[in-house]
Amino acid sequence: MKLTVNEIYQSVQGESTWAGLPCVFVRLTFCDLRCTYCDTEYAFYVGKKMPLGEIVAAVRVFGCPLVEVTGGEPLLQPACEPLLAMLCAAGFTVLLETSGAHDISAVDPRVHRIMDLKTPSSGECARNLYANIAQLTERDEVKFVLGSREDYEWARGMIEEHSLAGKVRAVLLSPVFGRIAPSDIVAWMLEDHSPARFQLQMHKFIWEPKARGV
Repeated sequence: MKLTVNEIYQSVQGESTWAGLPCVFVRLTFCDLRCTYCDTEYAFYVGKKMPLGEIVAAVRVFGCPLVEVTGGEPLLQPACEPLLAMLCAAGFTVLLETSGAHDISAVDPRVHRIMDLKTPSSGECARNLYANIAQLTERDEVKFVLGSREDYEWARGMIEEHSLAGKVRAVLLSPVFGRIAPSDIVAWMLEDHSPARFQLQMHKFIWEPKARGV
C-alpha cells in the first residue's frame, strides 16, 4: 500500500492548540478544493509514491513524538487512514489536518482531527460535509479561516448552531494572511465574548510567508 507524498519535514507546529511544539509534517499530494486563499498549491499534483512503512520510517528519523498528516487533502487517498493508524501504533501523537469536505468517520480514534470548515470567502463553503460535525469529539479541533466580516458572522453562527465550543478541544479562528487585519477579528471576538481561540499562522512570521518545508 502506497501514498503519494509531497514532502516530509520537521518544523514547529504553526497552528492549533499544538502551536509552538516541534512537529514532523507529512504532506500528502492532491486536493479537490480550490480555496481562494490556498497557500499550498504546490501540493496539488507533485509528489512521489511511498510505501506506508517507508513513510513511518522517514518520520522516525527525526526523533520527534508529534506528527501531522496534512496536504493537499490527505483523506483523498484511501491509504491515509492506514498510515494514521500505523503512526498511532508506533507511539506518535498524531494530528490530521483535513478540509472537512471528506468523511472523517474512518479515521483512527487515537488521531486528533483538525477540521477546517470552509467559510464563504474560500469559494468552497458548499463543499463542507456537515455530517462530519456529529463525528467530532473532545480530541478534535475545528478551524475557520476568515477573510471578511461575513466569514466571521458565518463562523459565529456555525459555532452556536452546533455547540462546537462544548464539543471539541478548541474552536480556532484564523485570518487569511494579508487579506484581513488580525486586530479586526480579535475586536469582534471580544465584543461577542466568543468561546473560540484566535490564532495566527506562526510559521509565516518566523520565516518568509511563502517559504516551503517549514
